[in-house]
Amino acid sequence: MVMIRAFLIVSLLLPFCVSATDFPRPVALEPAVDFWVKVYTEASTSQGYMHDDENLSIIYQTLDVPADRRVRERRVRGVRDEVAASLRALGQGKRRDLTPMETLVLAAWPADTPSDEFTRAAHRVRFQLGQSDRFRSGLVRSGQWKPHILGVLERHELPPELAVLPHVESSFNATAWSKAAAAGMWQFMPSTARRFMRVDHVVDARMDPFFATDGAARLLKVNRELTGTWPLALTGYNHGATGMVRAARTVGTTDIDVIVKHYKGRAFGFASRNFYASFLAALQVDSRAEDYFPGVVMVEPVLYDATEPSDFISASHFADALGISLEELRQHNPALMDAVWSGDKYIPAGFEVRVPEGQIDRSMDEALASLSIVSRYNQQKPDRIHRIVQGDSLSGIAQQHKTTVSRLMTLNGLRSHRIRAGQTLILPGSVQSKSLSADHIAMTRAHLQNAPLEYVIQQGDSLWSIARRFNVSTQELVVWNGLSSRAYLQPGQKLKIATSG
Repeated sequence: MVMIRAFLIVSLLLPFCVSATDFPRPVALEPAVDFWVKVYTEASTSQGYMHDDENLSIIYQTLDVPADRRVRERRVRGVRDEVAASLRALGQGKRRDLTPMETLVLAAWPADTPSDEFTRAAHRVRFQLGQSDRFRSGLVRSGQWKPHILGVLERHELPPELAVLPHVESSFNATAWSKAAAAGMWQFMPSTARRFMRVDHVVDARMDPFFATDGAARLLKVNRELTGTWPLALTGYNHGATGMVRAARTVGTTDIDVIVKHYKGRAFGFASRNFYASFLAALQVDSRAEDYFPGVVMVEPVLYDATEPSDFISASHFADALGISLEELRQHNPALMDAVWSGDKYIPAGFEVRVPEGQIDRSMDEALASLSIVSRYNQQKPDRIHRIVQGDSLSGIAQQHKTTVSRLMTLNGLRSHRIRAGQTLILPGSVQSKSLSADHIAMTRAHLQNAPLEYVIQQGDSLWSIARRFNVSTQELVVWNGLSSRAYLQPGQKLKIATSG
């Protein structure tokens, strides 16, 4: 049984304290850091700041905005145009008979600002939605995940400060999705995620903080090795590590403040330029949470039991064995995709399945062992594919294959009904004859006869892989067969597998 336990944050911080120089706070970035502290703590998502997108100390107006996105966008666009028009007027030298907006804009700048600066600033007016309510919610949610994150960071020998990064990415929301298809608490893009975890129509590890945190730690470690500094490594989390190496080479320095000011890479936009400053702001607010959000209480972490089935298993059968509903099992295993819960796919062999500690009246391993042979399979249900041709529609394909449009969309991760010729769609799995694990059938027969099973070693087998296959330990294999734990296994050699105590 694998026990997933939370550790006290204080105890985790002690072994790997990091010098503040790893996360420098250059004077030139202070206006940006202060700006993001205001965004995170002062303005809610029903407000925002109309500001200059280069000099973040210049805030023209705090704007109240409606919840409806379209109405909000119209209001923001109208005020932005009014601010830009005022800047152009000031750029032309206007200083008398000012409109209320021109007066407001002029007051946002130092008294000695030259006219041509106003003209340039007219192209830099930007709106930033407030985040204070989201940040507070993120602080509450962080209680569940911070202990685990700190443990993972320690295991990878990374600084604990990195544990606040989900504030910037998702407000510790494990179900977050971005318009660009970044997903999960760590907001991985699919292409980046696949370097560190499984992402497909059966398992999307981005959606499970336990899996995604390990992937994020490894990505950050790679970024640090490539870029040489933590400011560049963190900015690389948004912009890409190779992009930051290119930026440093172009500007001629690894100093983040100099790069932010002078690098003009095509993709190095507002989000990339401000990523490190927003991280520093999140670090400041998180470390002084009570000052910024008096009375905020972080949730207590849920402790989990876990097990890894050695066969492919039906989710519904396993839920029954655990004595919980399929929906409860799904809630605690968010990396498993809809295809698993609909029965189109099995829970993959070797996948770590979890339930909260104490939720069931026996261990996970005992529940797994209680599954009958007809609930175990030696392979995944195969994919069925439909190749789209000119004139196809989702509704037509669904009708043709006796399924629904919504099921096709969830199985294929589609965000809209748009499809194109040449694209392939994965179809819900057809009813398959049960493919029983030959090893488990043999194991059961041997057990009924109260006799040991003989297993013939195949090319590529190891003691570890055989032990996993038969749900025994390598030490048991060694004892039963009089082997050394370092024994070299020959294909064709036979091993005895005991079947009863």
